[in-house]
Amino acid sequence: MIRFFVHAHGATEQVPELNASWLQPDSEVTIWADFAEPTEEEGRLLSTLFGFHDLAVESALKRETHPKIESYGDHLYLVLHGINFQKEQHLFDTHETDFFLGPNYLVTVHDGLRRSIGHVAELCERTSHILAEGPVALLHRIVDTMVDHYRPESDELEERLDDLEKSVIESTRDGLMGDILAVKRDISTLRRIVVPQRDAVGRLARREFEIINQEMAYRFRDVYDQFARIADDAIVFQDRVTGILDAHLASVSNRLADVSRLLAVIATLFGPLTVITGLFGMNVPLPSLGGEGTTQFWEVVGVMLISCAGMYFWFKKSGWL
Repeated sequence: MIRFFVHAHGATEQVPELNASWLQPDSEVTIWADFAEPTEEEGRLLSTLFGFHDLAVESALKRETHPKIESYGDHLYLVLHGINFQKEQHLFDTHETDFFLGPNYLVTVHDGLRRSIGHVAELCERTSHILAEGPVALLHRIVDTMVDHYRPESDELEERLDDLEKSVIESTRDGLMGDILAVKRDISTLRRIVVPQRDAVGRLARREFEIINQEMAYRFRDVYDQFARIADDAIVFQDRVTGILDAHLASVSNRLADVSRLLAVIATLFGPLTVITGLFGMNVPLPSLGGEGTTQFWEVVGVMLISCAGMYFWFKKSGWL
């Protein structure tokens, strides 16, 4: 599906198709073309109508590109990722949005589920000043909305880390390893996406491209600062989850040592019994104890019980139990 928003003569309206003359650099018309899950035929408009480079068009339609920014002479190609986390399904994922920025137009290509795109599109339908500010300001508004969605997800990750820390300290339940590794994977995904996005937006903030004026550079600098904070948080989260994993492994090792020590004590207690019963079960003459056969049996049992009791109290005094 394609939506064309056009701002001309102080008004913004949605039109079914574009006039090629509106795309000329000297045109006073501001255009936002939003491609939501475009078909193959719709995707060809990126090359035929807008004249974008084939490599950029192919990358935008496949949407398998890491965040980056490239200049193609008269327009910029920018790739950023929105964030999505569904706690119920434990689904932490990012979704690519591609931007083509020209002197008087902005083209967005995405999967049709981007919250930031939908929010800004609703604003464009209600008010005219969104497009009146120009395509660069429109790009900033979308990117700023995207980064705003990162903060709740970052806070969610921090809460999950807090819960895992409490579980490692207070609980001995099974399954913690899987939870820890799942959070570790989510943090790695966040860091892998945020860091290159920070660098891409940083190039806009530093005015590496003529299309970005000083006022917009200030705005992108604010977005850059937000991405930088999230990237720093991701590094801290990575260190925290590594510490949680180490603590969990240490806890498991300690529990294993306790079990091994208990088993060693039990085996040691039964050692004298094995020796005594083995001796008296030998088919050779042995020194006889006092009394008849039944009395001697209970005398041997008494010796075994005294041996076990003596060793038990010795272990207790030594701190093994």
